[in-house]
Order: sequence, then structure tokens, then C-alpha cells
Amino acid sequence: MEFQVKFAINEKIFLRNPETSEVGKLMVKKAIDLIYELGFEQFTFKKLATEISSTEATIYRYFENKHRLLLYILNWYWCYMEFLVTFKLENVTDKKEQLKIIVKLLTHEFAQSANQFDYNKKYLNQIVISESSKVYLVKDVAEINKDEVFKPYKDLCAKIAEVITSYNPAYKFPRSLSTTLIETSHHQQFFSVNLPKLTDISPGEQPDFTTRFIEDLLFHVLG
Repeated sequence: MEFQVKFAINEKIFLRNPETSEVGKLMVKKAIDLIYELGFEQFTFKKLATEISSTEATIYRYFENKHRLLLYILNWYWCYMEFLVTFKLENVTDKKEQLKIIVKLLTHEFAQSANQFDYNKKYLNQIVISESSKVYLVKDVAEINKDEVFKPYKDLCAKIAEVITSYNPAYKFPRSLSTTLIETSHHQQFFSVNLPKLTDISPGEQPDFTTRFIEDLLFHVLG
């Protein structure tokens, strides 16, 4: 199912909101495509400028550096994920089924977006798996965090923690478990494809392996 949604991204992340212009929206869309194709290390504003038939100076009017652009992309993704969790759980009353839905959302990649003007959510998902830690595993993370630029990620964790608590009110560490589920799902998806001997995956088991592992971990912890 395709969703065309917009989210209010923290204005501290950008110099100019890319949603306010066609070139800004194209900039973010093509940045997602390029980061997926090249990897974040090889991605540059010069390459992005060529892709959108513009200049590096134009891009710098919107984002201070490529780390801020990546942070913008990830914020959009975390907002989208919280939206999906809320939407998918809306008519589900069984608490265990709610947790299974969340695990499936965390462990299955999205279909490639059909709308040519929409962000490619399949690419976004892969960027989050392989690149997301690069925005918070940095020395100055505490200073960056003062601007609340990680709030969408925290909100998603809080949403999952609420479901964990509703399933087992006696469990003492719902937020820690929610972040563990998210990060572990990323690691296991990445490892199962690129470093399979770091996992217990069997041939042909992707993507179900990560789902089975996360569910097993989750329900063994919660009882």
C-alpha cells in the first residue's frame, strides 16, 4: 500500500526547508537514490548537484553538510515508521498480534515506490539499515541532541514501548527493549545479507530469518 504523507521535520536540521520548493524536494529524493546506490561515504553534494542539474551552492542553501541531509532523511523515515505502526495497529486489539505486526514492519523491506515523485521507500529502508548509526554514533551526539533532532526516533521507540507494556505490564525495560528490537533488526538484516556467518540464517531464508529471530527474542524476554 502506498502512502503519500508529509511530516514536520525539525527546522534545526536544515537551513531552508526542502519541502518549500521543487528543487528542494527533488534534492531529497535524488539524495536518497544516490546514497542507496553509492553508500554514504561516496555520496557528495557535487554528485547530487549533477544529478539534479543544479549547483553545490544551491544544496548548501538547504543543508549545512551531508550529515545534516542524512539526518533529515532519517527523521522523515522515523516519522513514517511511527505513522505506519499507528495505522497498522488501529483495528488490532490482540496485544501479541500487535507486537508481531511491529516486528514485521521492522524486519521486512518496503516495496519500491510506484510514484515517481515520492521518496523511494525501499531505498530509504536500506539506507536506514546500513547508514542510520552514522548520525548518532558520533562524538558530539550530546550537543546535537540538544536540538531534539532525534525526537522522531525516540517517539517511535516510545510507541513500541507502549505496546510492550500493554502486553506485559510487569516488564521493567520496555524502552530499552524497543530500541534493542529496532537496532537488532537492522544488524541482523545487514549481517544476514553481507556477513551471514555472523547469524544463523539458512540458505534462502531471507527475509524471514530476521523476523523469526526477533519474534523469538521478543517473546522469550516478555514471556
